[in-house]
Amino acid sequence: MPPETTLRERVEDAAEAVGAVWPLHSFVTANPLAGYEDRPFHEAVETAAETLGGDGYPSVDTFRRALETDRIDSDVLSARLVDHGYAPDPEASLDRLAEARSDAEPRGVAGESDGSAVASSDPSPMDRVDAVASKWLAAFLEQGTAAWSMPNRDRGFYEAFRAVARYDADVPDGDAIAALPADPADAIRALLADHPPDRWAAGFERHLASLPGWTGLIKRRAADGGDWQSAYPITLTGYLAARLALAAQFGAPLVPDDPPATAGADTESTTSDDAPDIDPDAIADDADSSVESDVPLAEVWLRAWEATYRESLVDALSDASASLDASATDVEASDVEASDEGRPAAQLVFCIDTRSEIIRRHIESTGAYETHGYAGFFGVPMRYDGHDSAVTVDACPPIVDACHHVAERPAAAADAEPTAHDRWHDAVEAAESIVESLESNAAAAFSYVESTGVGYGVALAARTLLPARVYDLASAVDERVPDVHAFCTPTFDAESDAVADGGSDALPAGLTLEERVEYAAAAFELMGWDDFARLVVFAGHASHTTNNPFGSSLDCGACAGNPGGPSARVLAAICNDDAVRARLHDRGIDVPADTVFVAGEHDTTTDTVELYADDVPETHADDLAALRADLETARAGATAERAADLGVETDAGVRETERRAADWAETRPEWGLAGNAAFVVGPRGLTDDLDLDGRSFLHSYDWRADPDGDALEAIVSGPMVVTQWINAQYYFATVDNAVFGSGSKVTQNPVGNVGVYQGNGGDLMGGLPLQSLEATDGEPYHQPIRLSAVVHAPVDRVEAVCASVETVRTLLDNGWLSLTVVDPTREHRAFRYAGTGEWVAVDGRSPVELDPPVEPATAGE
Repeated sequence: MPPETTLRERVEDAAEAVGAVWPLHSFVTANPLAGYEDRPFHEAVETAAETLGGDGYPSVDTFRRALETDRIDSDVLSARLVDHGYAPDPEASLDRLAEARSDAEPRGVAGESDGSAVASSDPSPMDRVDAVASKWLAAFLEQGTAAWSMPNRDRGFYEAFRAVARYDADVPDGDAIAALPADPADAIRALLADHPPDRWAAGFERHLASLPGWTGLIKRRAADGGDWQSAYPITLTGYLAARLALAAQFGAPLVPDDPPATAGADTESTTSDDAPDIDPDAIADDADSSVESDVPLAEVWLRAWEATYRESLVDALSDASASLDASATDVEASDVEASDEGRPAAQLVFCIDTRSEIIRRHIESTGAYETHGYAGFFGVPMRYDGHDSAVTVDACPPIVDACHHVAERPAAAADAEPTAHDRWHDAVEAAESIVESLESNAAAAFSYVESTGVGYGVALAARTLLPARVYDLASAVDERVPDVHAFCTPTFDAESDAVADGGSDALPAGLTLEERVEYAAAAFELMGWDDFARLVVFAGHASHTTNNPFGSSLDCGACAGNPGGPSARVLAAICNDDAVRARLHDRGIDVPADTVFVAGEHDTTTDTVELYADDVPETHADDLAALRADLETARAGATAERAADLGVETDAGVRETERRAADWAETRPEWGLAGNAAFVVGPRGLTDDLDLDGRSFLHSYDWRADPDGDALEAIVSGPMVVTQWINAQYYFATVDNAVFGSGSKVTQNPVGNVGVYQGNGGDLMGGLPLQSLEATDGEPYHQPIRLSAVVHAPVDRVEAVCASVETVRTLLDNGWLSLTVVDPTREHRAFRYAGTGEWVAVDGRSPVELDPPVEPATAGE
């Protein structure tokens, strides 16, 4: 039998079939098939169909709509069909796809199912295992919502299960559970002792994939640690041991090919058995094709759809690149300080989020404003402890580890203001605590409701019938109560021996001066800045919604599903530090003495931009007032544009977005990142004349200010990977919502603040709801295509970066995203990565046939 380390490693390897799932309060969009990214996309979705039962390609109807609306160019499609050995007839190939899929039951393709779970009237042994296991996981993994918590949670899931299972009437033999070995690895060995070791891995994968939502949550929690994992630990090995013990009692197979152990029991039915026995996408009509294709037919359609979108985007960017003034003269910092000529009214740095593209266009249209894109955690990987928050949050992308603990504390000069804010905050918390106590005390609840029922009724009616007025009331209260950001500041002082918290998750408190300088310099170097306005705004983003289980999915993905305002405040405070500015000067970054950095937060539901500017000096009062007025104008334009996408009158954009933010019955408060399709890396001048329809992530970058390619490598290895995760989540939740999404919000039930069910139990739904993806029933709003990345830089520099970043090279070689370079040194031509290190010129010529690169003499936009 395998030693313990090998067994635990085998369990970890088996869990690669399941993507990580984040809890609702910090929901992170991620690729549900991340464990398969080391293989070609079409092979990955085929394997996932066998393991998870999910369909990895858009439905035939979705392809047909895309063709009929010219989102798929028929000529591009026909050419690609021929290239892969299929007949060049789009309608014939659609008919072939439809015929191949007609015998298979619909598996939740967007528009074909509401994603609801259908309970079997005669559950199989595996169904019974799932039902009991999910009940125990829900009880153990809940995060502070249960009135009575599960006993023994501090001992870990496996130990708590052993101790308490005997009291569960659904467990056939609780005493046998209690008698299991204390070590879960030993328990697994004992349970599988009669089975060949070479079948164990397949058994691990089948059982872990049977409840992929719960398994994904356990994976994430065990890997990331945090307060809840420290207090109530759970491991994949412990969960698998408990699950196999249940399987043995219910007569479910422990490894594949096991016969049912219970006489007369139904044949095992798992999600993998729901997949059709044939691969309809791989069928080619040999009579119509001269080449046998190894690329599925649906893959060819998908590539044609992506090529149609990409070619239009790349053509526009190539034209824009040619129009940039490559001979612009640098402006020395001393000249900037001496004169305001040519200086922008303000510079605003937004997250690269697709929703920021819309508000950026409208801000620029109101005046001489310059906007930039930067990852929304603003480059500071921190664990943030907010003044009003009961828990700390890791405000950085999941692919980055938090390195610092930053606490928000009242400033010494704000002794009077915190009192009013804290009194209000404490009163609200006290009221919520009383209501929760009454809800769990039946005798008190009756008298309480009898005496306050009228008030509750009025409140319910107002929130239901007049949500916009409720928004007004809440805004009025916010204006009267001192904002926490007005008197609290992030604390940075690093103490040599201090740590933020104990245990294995301890982090250094604060940031050293050297670290602060590094984060400020990295921001300006990645964005290619040479000059600074009098006001520079770092604007994080968050979403304002009511009664929305997936509300955090609308917050900042770069901040791990948390609001981006704290990250903006941290970088602004760093850049306002005189000591930091002095060190920046030594590195060649000259910040004028009159430049003031301001933090803000963009509400992506209402398009308001709140500025945290209480400490801005009086010398900048006029600049600030003008900016605030123009932000309101930009808001009106942005909400009007988004109102059209939401199907309401454009002149009611502001009021409609406010209503949606406050309406607790609103299933679609905003579109979020739906529609995302591209990641563009380059100067703002490349895109400022383009309406990208809120579909592009925009990261500022000036290749001329990055001769070594270090900044580009940081962008490619970080933000590009995160945007691919986001795109993959939206893609898979659209093509098969029942498996990779979460069905309709109308029938969802939140569980334990960690996820949602469809119905009253079962697996956690791991992805986005239908309302985040569909325009109407049966018509996807999000176009399910993979991410198209476009970089404005010399192709040889991008080639070198891709060669050095293995993660990204793997994604590219396996078709999880595409990469095109618009090369300003080679007549602004475009080159596409063709796989395995090869690049092809979009115009048909290879790079070596082109003129050598032309290096401009200066840097800067």
